[in-house]
Amino acid sequence: MVFISPSEKTLPARLNMEIIKRLQSDIAPDVFTPRAVYDGRKNMFAARELPFPSGSQEFSFTLTDSSSPGEGGGEGRRGPKTYKVKLTHVATINPEVLARFLQGKQSHDNAVLTAITALNVVIRMEPTMHYPFNVRSFFTNLETSAIGAGIVLWRGYFQSVRPAIGRMLINVDISTAAMYKPGPVIDAALEFLGVTPRGPQALSPRHGFPDRELIRLQRYLSGVRVNVDIPGRPAAARRPARVVKKLTRAGASQLSFTQRDGRSITVAQYFEATHNYKLRFPDIVCVELGSGAIIPMECCTIPEGQIMRKQVPPEKTKDVLNFATKRPHERLNSIRQALGVLNYGQSEYVRHFGMEVSPNADVLSLQARILDPPTLMYGQGSRQPTITPRDGAWNMVDKKFHRPAAINRWVVVVYEREQRFNRETAREMVRGLLEGFAAVGMRVNETDPVIIHDRPQKIYDSLQAAGLRCIEKHGGGGPGPDLIVVVLPESSADMYQAVKHFGDIQRGVATQCLRSNKCNRANKQYFANVLLKINPKLGGINVIPDPRSVPVLTDPRNPTIVMGADVIHPAPGADGRPSFTALVGNVDSETAKYVADCRVQTSRQEMIDDLEAMATKHIDMYKKYRLNVEKKSPADPKRVIFYRDGVSEGQFQHVLDIELPQLKRALANNNVNAKITVIVVGKRHHVRFFPQRRDDADRSGNCPAGTVVDRDITHPTEFDFYLQSHSGLLGTSRPAHYNVLYDENEFTADALQALSFALCHVYARSTRSVSIPAPVYYADIVCSRAKNHYSPDGDFDLTESGTQLDSADAGRQLEAYKANFRPLHNNSKRLMYFT
Repeated sequence: MVFISPSEKTLPARLNMEIIKRLQSDIAPDVFTPRAVYDGRKNMFAARELPFPSGSQEFSFTLTDSSSPGEGGGEGRRGPKTYKVKLTHVATINPEVLARFLQGKQSHDNAVLTAITALNVVIRMEPTMHYPFNVRSFFTNLETSAIGAGIVLWRGYFQSVRPAIGRMLINVDISTAAMYKPGPVIDAALEFLGVTPRGPQALSPRHGFPDRELIRLQRYLSGVRVNVDIPGRPAAARRPARVVKKLTRAGASQLSFTQRDGRSITVAQYFEATHNYKLRFPDIVCVELGSGAIIPMECCTIPEGQIMRKQVPPEKTKDVLNFATKRPHERLNSIRQALGVLNYGQSEYVRHFGMEVSPNADVLSLQARILDPPTLMYGQGSRQPTITPRDGAWNMVDKKFHRPAAINRWVVVVYEREQRFNRETAREMVRGLLEGFAAVGMRVNETDPVIIHDRPQKIYDSLQAAGLRCIEKHGGGGPGPDLIVVVLPESSADMYQAVKHFGDIQRGVATQCLRSNKCNRANKQYFANVLLKINPKLGGINVIPDPRSVPVLTDPRNPTIVMGADVIHPAPGADGRPSFTALVGNVDSETAKYVADCRVQTSRQEMIDDLEAMATKHIDMYKKYRLNVEKKSPADPKRVIFYRDGVSEGQFQHVLDIELPQLKRALANNNVNAKITVIVVGKRHHVRFFPQRRDDADRSGNCPAGTVVDRDITHPTEFDFYLQSHSGLLGTSRPAHYNVLYDENEFTADALQALSFALCHVYARSTRSVSIPAPVYYADIVCSRAKNHYSPDGDFDLTESGTQLDSADAGRQLEAYKANFRPLHNNSKRLMYFT
C-alpha cells in the first residue's frame, strides 16, 4: 500500500509516478533492487518482500535538488516541496491461486483479482515511465493529427492482461488521446477561441475580450502544466512544469499586488524590475498557477504530451472519429506493429517478475458462429409482410408499419429564416411527409396543416400559440395537435432542448425536429427515416420479431418484460453536476413497444438509487397494457430480463448486492412472482474480431452481423459471450460483451444469444440491426436527453465542459439540480417519446 503526502487533493498519477521513480532510482536504490512496479495510485507490487523491519517504512524527499527564485507576482521564494511516501506491506500474492482459477477450480475472488491487477501493472510499468499514459493506454508522437481548437490527437496502445480458459492473454488494441497543443500558451489560447488572425490583443479585456470567452478559455487551460520561460533567463534556472489554476480578469499592466515592503506594483512592472523583461503584450490576461503566482501568458509554454482530460468540444468530435477510425485490415496491421513498440521481452519489470510473453505472439485465431437473424413482421397491406435481414440490414420498400399510428391534427413550425426556408419549401416538405405517411400506412386526417414561420423570443410561447392556431382552424373546439413538426436552423441545440422540454415535459405532445438543410428538397428515403421516429412517438409500432423465429422471447406461456438500464455521468472535471439514470422496458407481448423513466441522482454514482420505484411503476404499466390493450389475462409477467449498461467488471457484485434486491422488491410491490435474469452489456472494451478470409467478411471488411464467440477468450468460470450484432459501416466494428450475472430462468447459452440478437433488430429508429439490444440503446438515449427535463429559461449550465468547484459549492449545486429536475408529462410516460 502506498500513501503519498502532503496532498489536499488526490495527486495526478503522472506526478505520483515521478515521485516513486525518484524514490527507487535516487533515494533508496538499494531497497528497490529489483525495482517494484506501481499503478500511480495506492498499489505497489514487488517481486520479493521489501526489507522493512516492521512491514512499513516512510521516506521523505524532494523531486528536485535545488530551489529556484520565484517568477511572478504573489509568490514567495520557497524551497522545493517535500513529499512523504509511506509504504506498507498488506498482502502476499500466491500465483497458485491464479493457476487454479484458470483451470476453473477457483472462483473469481479478491485474491484472483489482485493477482491479475499485479500482472497488468507489471506489463504497463515500462511504457508509463517513458510515455504519456492513462489507466490502460500509453501514447506516442509517432502518429499525430492537429485538429484545431488547441488540440492535437496522438495514437496510442491499449494493453490489458485478461484471464481465459486455461491461460492468460494480453488484449492489445490501438487507442487515441486528445493532447493540449504544445508551444506558447498564447498560440493555444487563440486557436482554442478561433481568433488566431486577430493576434494576442484578442485576449485583452481592454480590447473587448468578453467575460464569457474568458471563462471558456479558463475551462480549457485549468489543470494544464506549463513551463515558465522568461526571455534572457537561463534555462537551467527553470522549475518543473506547474499547473494552471485559473486566468486573471485583467491584463498584466492593470493587475497589481503588494510587495513585502508594502509598495504596490503591477505584474508588468514586477517583471521589468525583477527579471529585466519588458512585456510585449502587457494588456492580455495572465495565468495564475496553483501556488498563487501570476505569470504573464507570453512567458508560459505548454510542454508536449499532456493528455486533455476534458470533453472534446462537440464540433471536434468528427475529427476525433476520423483519426480513431480504421478499417479492419488497417487496424489489424497497427495492432501487429504495436507488438514491436510494446516489446515485452525488453522490459526489466516483466523479466524480474518472471513473466514470459511468447516471443512470437500474434493475433489469436479462434472459432466463431454466425447466428440466424430473426424474421421481422410488418403490417397488413405490405407487399412483403415478413422479411429476413441480410448482413444486418433491410429496407421499408413496399412495407406498412406493423401498427401504424393515426394523426388527426398536426402543425408545422419553421424557425429557420424565410429566405432560407420559404413557404413553398415548407409546403413541399409537408407533401413529402404526407406521401411518406401514406406509404407506411399511417392515416392522416388533415392534409393541409397550419404552417407558421416564427423567430421566437420564447419557444414555449411560440409552440403554445401554434397549438392554439391549430385549434382555431378547426372552429375553436376539440383537442390540440397530435404532432408538432419543427424545422430548426443549423446549430440550434438550445432551441431543440426547449422544443423537447415543451413537448415531453410541459404539454405531453409529440414533437419532431427537422434540420432545415436536410428536409429542404429531401428524398423519399429521408422522410421514411423520419417516420420511423414519428410512428412510435404517436403510439404506433414499426416492426416486431416473428414469434416463431424467436420463441424464447415471445413464448405466450412465459410473458416477458425486457428492461434496459443505464447511468450517465457528468464530463471529467464538472463538479456539482448530477448523474442521470434511465430505465426502459417493453409493455407489449412482442417486445417492440417501450416506455421509459429518467431520474437524477448523486454525481458519479454508478448504482441506481431509484431502481425499485422505477421498476415498480414499470411492472404496473406492463400489467395494465396487457390487460386493457392486449386483453390478455393473467397480466403478470413470468420472466424479467434485465440488461444493464455501463458497469465495469469491478462493479458486477454491486449490481447483485444493490440493484437485484431492488428488482425483487419491485416485483413484490406488484404481487408478481417472476424469475429474473441479469445481464451486463459492455461496449467499453478493446476486444476486436477480424475475419480470416475476405470471403467471410461483410462489405465493410468486418465480421458479419450475428458473429458470436463464447469460447477461447471468455471467462474461465463465469457465463459470458461476445456478440457482434451489427454490420460494419465505418472502421472496425466493436462486439458487445454480455456477462450473465444472475439467471433464475436457467436460459441456455443459445437461447440468451438468440434473444439478445433478436432484440438488436427491434430498434425503432433504423432498418438495421444495432450493436446492443434495443432497450439498452433506448436507456442510453433517455439518459443523454436528461437535460431536456430542465427549464430552458433556468440558469442551469448543462454543457459538456468541466467546471471546478469546492465541495460545499458542488454539494449545493447538486441539490439545485435535483430540485429543478422536472418529471415527464403523463402523456409522454406511455409513449416512446425518446425515438
